[in-house]
This record gives sequence, C-alpha cells and structure tokens, in this order.
Amino acid sequence: MKKRFTKAPVLAVPYLNKNENKLDYTMEGVLLIECEDGKWRVVAYLSKSLNKTERNYNIYDKEMLVVIRSLENWRYLLESIKFKFEL
Repeated sequence: MKKRFTKAPVLAVPYLNKNENKLDYTMEGVLLIECEDGKWRVVAYLSKSLNKTERNYNIYDKEMLVVIRSLENWRYLLESIKFKFEL
C-alpha cells in the first residue's frame, strides 16, 4: 500500500469548464521537496475558492495572492527547515 501512495500521483484537480479559466474561481499551491533521487515530491497542497472581490483581481495579483496564502499556510513547515527555499 505504501508503494502505491508514494509512487503514483494521488491528487487530481478537476476543471470547472474547459472554456473557463479556473484561476477565476480558485487558487492552488503545491509545496514540493527535491529528494535524494533527484525527483520532486509533494509535501503539501493548498486549494481555496476565491471570494467575489478576489475574483476581480488581475491575474498577477491572483498569482501573488497564492504565494502569500501558501506562505501563511505552510509557515510552520518552512520556518523549521535548515536550508534555503525558493518560490
């Protein structure tokens, strides 16, 4: 069982409608770590709906909102690491 969860992707994000941009409704972030074998693996995942005000943001403001919310949510993980991280 452990091999099945660690080898194959577990999470999948459904698309609302192929004609709509999902960034108009949701924000998503993924925290990855590079393992000794050189592969990047998921540590944490964030998905939240945007409120009415946030839906009106420009695309670059929405992207910055994801960065801010991700750092807020994963602060406890990032503060305890002993090496540099990048966004």
